[in-house]
Amino acid sequence: MSNYGTLYGLGVGPGDPELITVKAFRVIQESPVIAYPRKRKGSKSYAQRIVDVYIRPGEKEMLGLVFPMTKNQEILDKKWNIAVELVYEKIQEGKDVAFVTEGDPLLYSTFIHMMKLMQELHPEVEIKTVPGISSFNGSASRLGIALADGDDHVAIIPATDDYGAMKKAIEDHDAVVFIKVAKVMDLMIRVLKDLNLFDKASVVTKVTSDEEVIWSMDELEDVELEYLTLMVVRK
Repeated sequence: MSNYGTLYGLGVGPGDPELITVKAFRVIQESPVIAYPRKRKGSKSYAQRIVDVYIRPGEKEMLGLVFPMTKNQEILDKKWNIAVELVYEKIQEGKDVAFVTEGDPLLYSTFIHMMKLMQELHPEVEIKTVPGISSFNGSASRLGIALADGDDHVAIIPATDDYGAMKKAIEDHDAVVFIKVAKVMDLMIRVLKDLNLFDKASVVTKVTSDEEVIWSMDELEDVELEYLTLMVVRK
């Protein structure tokens, strides 16, 4: 058992490569295998692009794991089991595997399922996580918005097409960060206008990265937005 490698869940921050921690940097340097999620064969994941600047080509084993964007449970289970076994193979060889994920590994991250499944299928594997700066921290910084002060209540909420729930979330908190907001932007705009809070919202895509876009609220209706888009509402 002692010659098994360790599985690391590595938070690599919201996009700017300089926003990874010293610890995450060290683990990247020391791990012979870097695992990263990818949507389809050959495409670079967001997390991989963040750490690219710290990896010399050819000196690491790059393990791209395909996690399809589908609701089909059978396909998901199959792909997830393959991913876990690929990682386990390397760990069995005594190699540490650093699984890189944008933001933090224990907050809305692909790593959470990887960790649970690995614990279930191979409980002997040691798993460690390195926390990372999340996109909501990055957004607060880039937008110059203090998310919470004193006894303020702040929430991080995945946006859905439930008008009542989105309205209540804003009413119940001093600040809300809505993630996964791209698909329901028109509904969110309606909620904000109904609450007279349209001017209290900010929207940003791929925050802190070199592809960052800070949107003007007036240009958001009927726009195709990237998945990595979030909205901050600060009352």
